[in-house]
Parts: sequence; C-alpha cells; structure tokens
Amino acid sequence: MTVEEVGVGDDDELKTEDEGDETPFVEFDISVSPADPTLELLANKVQQGDIIVPFYQRKYVWKIEQASRLIESFLMGLPVPQVFLYVNDDDRLEIIDGQQRIMSVKYFFEGYFGEPDAQNRRHVFKLKGLSERSEYNGKTFAELSTRDQRRIRNTSLRAIHIKQLKPSLRNDSVFHIFQRLNTGGTQLKPQEIRNAVYRGKIVDELKALNDNPKWRKILGIPYADKNQKDVEIILRLFTLFEIWPTYEKPMLKYLNNQMDANKDFASERAARFKSRFPQAVAVVADNLARPFRPRGVINAAMLEGVMVALLENPAITAADLKARYAELAANADFERYLRGATTDTLTVRERIKRAKGLLKNVPV
Repeated sequence: MTVEEVGVGDDDELKTEDEGDETPFVEFDISVSPADPTLELLANKVQQGDIIVPFYQRKYVWKIEQASRLIESFLMGLPVPQVFLYVNDDDRLEIIDGQQRIMSVKYFFEGYFGEPDAQNRRHVFKLKGLSERSEYNGKTFAELSTRDQRRIRNTSLRAIHIKQLKPSLRNDSVFHIFQRLNTGGTQLKPQEIRNAVYRGKIVDELKALNDNPKWRKILGIPYADKNQKDVEIILRLFTLFEIWPTYEKPMLKYLNNQMDANKDFASERAARFKSRFPQAVAVVADNLARPFRPRGVINAAMLEGVMVALLENPAITAADLKARYAELAANADFERYLRGATTDTLTVRERIKRAKGLLKNVPV
C-alpha cells in the first residue's frame, strides 16, 4: 500500500492508504447520437427544465472573462468543444460535460451573469476581458447589432446524446459513463458520481451519518471531506454490514451495485445499520486514540474490519475493544489482510471474520 496524496495538511480532505482496487470490466450497450442544437434552443431547454444541471454540479465557476471569450468565439465563428448530454429515464438531458459553456450562453441571452446572490441581485453581463480592438467588448446581448444577435442565436453547438439501452435499469454502466466523460477542471470522485447516478434517500442518510461528531473524531477531520471519501467509507460499511460473506470484488463495482439496490434506504437492514452506527462509532471514539492508523493515516481495510465487527455484534463492549484492539493490530494473521490487494474477495471476507473473532476472543 502507498499513502494516497490528498492534500496533506488540509482540514477538509481525508488521508487514507491507497488500496489499489481492481478496475472492473464493464459491459453495456449505449446509443451515442450527435445533435447540433442552436444556442438559443439550448438556453431555452435549460430554462424549461428539459436540460438539467445535475445537483452534484451545482456550482458555476467560470469568471465573466472566460464566459466572454466563449461568447466572442461564437460570434467570430470559431470552433467550440462539444458537450455531452445523458438522456435519463425521464427523457430529460443531464449535462455530463459542458455545464460552464451551456450556462454561459444562457446567462448572456438573459443579460445577467451568474445566479442571483443572497440579496437576489445579479450582475449585468457585459462582455469583458476581450481585446481592446474587439467590437464586442463591453456589450450586452441587447446591445449587439440585430445581425450579431441573430448570428449567435442561430449558431449551433455540437451535442452528443448518450442513452443506455441495456441493462435497462440504471446501474454500474451509467457510473462509468459519468466517470469517463466528465472532463471538467475538477474531476469528480467515485462517491460524487454515485450520488448523481444512484440518487435517492440513501444519499441524504449517508451524509447525515457522516456528520456524527464521534465519527469525525475517528477520522480526525472536523468537516466533511470535499471529495466525499468519508461518505464512501460509510457506504462501504453499510454494504458489508450483515452481508459481507456475499462480497465479490472489485470494491468499486460492489459499492455501485449496493448503492443502486439500496437507493431508498428503507430495508430492515438499513434501519439496523442506522441505529447501530452511532453506537459503534461512540465505542471507538471514546476508547481509542487515533485508531486505524498503522502507518500514520487511515487504513480503510482496518477500519472496515473493526467497524463491521462492532456494528454486527453489540456484545463487543468498550472493555473488549480496549483490551483487544492493540492485540488485533499486532496480530500477524490479521495484519496480512491489511496489505496488498485489500479489496480482493477472500481478503475482505477473512479480514472481517478475524476481526470479529479476535475482538470477542473467539478462535477463528
């Protein structure tokens, strides 16, 4: 294992050891069809809700100078990169890649840059940062000549429509479509994509559990990880809770499938997990100092083994944990399941089995 570099010293990033999960082989059938909508049509579809900015991409981050250069490119007839739109189950188009471009056009047609602020105020969108010799510098859409207004309204932007044909249900293949085609400046992490693809009550439930103060103490960061790695660890605990003997690698695919299957978070197992999680994290946080860090940063495999044992067996008391945690950490048989390919099928199953036995002093 190597230490995963995630912003050493940042208070909002969780440092963990890299587990080197196997890349899953994905088979799926999709249709990919090009379209050339006009900019006016794209803007209108966003306004009408036919084109959706997915909730995980809430923030519009371009500065007015960037948006102005894009508009100038359209006015000058220069090529602009294509956008990718996913056709969802409601036949609405979700922006996978191209949010900044599409929203910049919408704002320019509206005459205001960005969304309203806290006082419901918006900045007038005057083209800014262009060459001093540019005839468009300082102009709003309304101030363009009739000819230029018509030109930009009727300019086309190549859009690639992607639709999943089979499997018919939203599952692991959709995750990989998002993962491969999102090319924004900040690449989305796996849990961020899951929250978009497998949206449901489970997203809010996992985030609520992640806010538990005792859990935050265990992780050693006061605020939620900006890449949602902490939420992913809770998802991993839930997906293994009570059903770890059925786990099959790779972990990424397993987590995707389980989140898809539990979007409503309404099963009896989900209720038991939700009840047991605060109890288990309290036992750890109140009795162990900086746990699950055999090499200085969080070892997710070790955390998983101990936490699943505590979640499944309330009979493991604080006294048991204090008495046997150091013994467990030093156990050579257990330790070998914390290194190398830690997400292999047998490794995950054996690690949890041994953690449960050693913490309760039961031979395994």
